[in-house]
Order: sequence, then structure tokens, then C-alpha cells
Amino acid sequence: MIVENEKQLTEFVIDVMQKTPEPRLRELMTSLAAHLHAFTRETRLTEREFQDACALIAELGHRTNDRHNEVVLMAGSLGVSSLVCLLNNGDKGNTETNQNLLGPFWRLNSPPTKNGDTIMRVPTPGTPMFVKARFTDNKDQPLREVEVDVWQADDDGFYENQLDPAFNMNLRGKFTSDANGEIGFRSIIPLGYPIPTEGPVGRLLKAQGRHPFRPAHMHFLAAKPGFKTLISQVYDEADPRIETDAQFGVTRALVGDFIRHKDKAPAADVAGEWVSLDYAFKMEKGESRLPRPPIK
Repeated sequence: MIVENEKQLTEFVIDVMQKTPEPRLRELMTSLAAHLHAFTRETRLTEREFQDACALIAELGHRTNDRHNEVVLMAGSLGVSSLVCLLNNGDKGNTETNQNLLGPFWRLNSPPTKNGDTIMRVPTPGTPMFVKARFTDNKDQPLREVEVDVWQADDDGFYENQLDPAFNMNLRGKFTSDANGEIGFRSIIPLGYPIPTEGPVGRLLKAQGRHPFRPAHMHFLAAKPGFKTLISQVYDEADPRIETDAQFGVTRALVGDFIRHKDKAPAADVAGEWVSLDYAFKMEKGESRLPRPPIK
């Protein structure tokens, strides 16, 4: 084909995409080509801007490694991660859902932990927190033997993989729900934190006058055969940035009740303030499949 003008170019590209044998890939590529060409045409994208965009995409890949995923970070900062989540859960976006962002810090093979134990693998400063989570189906029937990964940031806003190897797997654990569909564990209250800003995501936020912070939250990943893997975060409403999450992850259904206490704690070694979190998750029928870990 020999292109005679810019309009014909788009027609040629879409025609080629429509010849893709696999139906879903054909749909995706045809739509992608049409939208990319429309965006380029609508914004009158300059050659310099196109070159800069290509360099930025390449940098996303270069900055992604075993300990950090810049691509996932960018998808969240553009709201795409949350949109994909909301469109694919809760009756295709028609009802509330407990599903949320996976985030860039989930790891495989968290340490198996008994209900009631702590996920602090090393001495960890912070306000003590006692967590109870319950897992049910859509009819509120408890689900036993749900395998649940939990992970969180520490009192300084860091995940263990961002720290010295001595902290390996700290504030991570893998639990199994009991006959009541419940798990419980001890931890510390997580701190809201800034996402990494050394790369293109950080430059984007600065250029837009946006802060890089995520409100405090606890991660859960629950898996059981016959049910769609539940990926979730529960957010602390008391966090000052609950309304301005840099990753657009906070939904009303996932704002938890992090209750501050000053009376007698559930553990004898706790004096002063402590926090409780009690949250119920609903799991939908579907395929039980673990996501691809963003880091190793």
C-alpha cells in the first residue's frame, strides 16, 4: 500500500489490524490504532512530543526491575489500574466491589502464619494494630480455607523490599481462613507514603502540581478454588490524603474503620494507644488465578 495522505494512513492501519485472526486481539488492536490516531490528530502531536513520549515509554521499562515496577506505577497514576478493576468487578461496574489495585509491591511466597500471630518478622516500631478479616460469598456465607496474603508499609511508609535484606518478608504473611471465614493477626498501623518519584512518574506528578502520596492502607489477596481471586486494599479514613490518592485507588467500599483505642489491649505487652481493624470481604464466583507478581 502506498499512502497518499494522513486520512488514508489511518484507514490502511485499521484495515491491517482488522485482518488479525484472533477475535479479541483483533478487537483490541483495531480500537487501539483508531484511538491512537484520533489522539494524535486531535492534539496535533508534534514530532518533538512524539520523540519524548517514545523515550518516556522506554524509560518505564528501563526503570522496572525485580524490586520496582515503574510501569504499574504509571498505570496507577493515570487511573487506568483502578478503571480496569472497577470495570471487571462488581457486576461489570454496576455495584460496589471489594476488588482494588494490586500495587507494585506484592510478592509470592509470603511466610505461612497462624491466625492470631504477628506479621512482624523483626522488631518493628509503630502503633500496635490488631486486624480481623472475614471472607464470605455473595450470600454472606463464610468461606473457610481461603488462602490470604497480607502485606503493608511500615511506620515510615516503606515496604520491606525497599529496605535492607535483614527485613526480608517483614510485615507480610499468608493466612488460611477458619470455619467462620476469618483470619486475624497483629501488626502495626501502616503509614501513608509517597510513591517513588525518581523516574518518569515522579516527573509527571511534579509537572501536574500533584503530590505523590498514597493514604495509609493494608493489602489483602485472597484465593480459593471456585472464586475469583480477590485483590484488595483497605484504607484508613483518618489519613489526611484519603481524598487525594496519587494512584486513584480509594473507593467508598474500601474505607475501613481503623479504630483508635486507649483502653486495655488484646495483648499484655501493649500499653497506650492501639488500633483495631475489622473488615468483611465478599468474594465472587469465578476463576481462581494468581496475578503476575510485579516484583520478585
